Amino acid sequence: MATALRSLTRAMRRSKLLSMYSSGYMLHSHATSFGYKEVQEEEKSQMVGNVFTSVASNYDLMNDLMSGGLHRLWKDRLVSKLNPFPGMKHLDVAGGTGDVAFRILESINSVKRRALQDSPEDNLLEETQIFVCDINPNMLNVGKKRAQERGLAEDRALVWVEGDAEALNFEDNSMDGYTIAFGIRNVTHIEKALAEAYRVLKRGGRFLCLELSHVEVPIFKELYDLYSFSVIPAVGELVAGDRESYQYLVESIRRFPPQVVPKLLIVSSAFGCISWRNLLL
Repeated sequence: MATALRSLTRAMRRSKLLSMYSSGYMLHSHATSFGYKEVQEEEKSQMVGNVFTSVASNYDLMNDLMSGGLHRLWKDRLVSKLNPFPGMKHLDVAGGTGDVAFRILESINSVKRRALQDSPEDNLLEETQIFVCDINPNMLNVGKKRAQERGLAEDRALVWVEGDAEALNFEDNSMDGYTIAFGIRNVTHIEKALAEAYRVLKRGGRFLCLELSHVEVPIFKELYDLYSFSVIPAVGELVAGDRESYQYLVESIRRFPPQVVPKLLIVSSAFGCISWRNLLL
């Protein structure tokens, strides 16, 4: 009885917190905000699209500025946790420049992994499909160019798809894995994107999300706030000639809910075995 009451209490607390962020200012503001500006929901997608059209050619620089260069290590960690395997069908959403997709393909094609496979592996490699999905064609063009530079332009395992995270054009139960890196905070309705992720994943499929969020250690939070608002937009203007886009990206991180809220949203989307981890502070 005591265990049941504790479970009920925890469930009620989760429901209350999720409700608070769904209808309260944090999540509601995120769903109808463009950084610190309040906008109509139908406007946000276009405005975010304009930002990424602007930063597409300097996307690596943008991530270096936002993370101090650590995004490269974090993406390596993401792919390591995914544990890609030959023959998998994988969907990388908001991955237009191919950063995550290239890592997945490299992992599958690695000499170490190949040495551990049996003879049917070559057939599995031919069946491997990594779908790179992005709503912004400019980001996809950057990814295709990078694939060409890496000698992967004709690689049949890479499939470039223009699409919306909230309305994916993929069949139910069709993917072994789903990743989204630094993208979920930019969708208008997070719950719709999560529902679509759940729909396209096979039973037992894995959902991995990498996102910039809140720094929890007070002294480092103050330092990061100072760096974010004073340095990043100024450097964006100096290097890329675009202060406003970098200002939005900084603000979008601050408007994104604290780590526990996305976890509760994922729970509400019917995923199981959910965990999250801070990769820095």
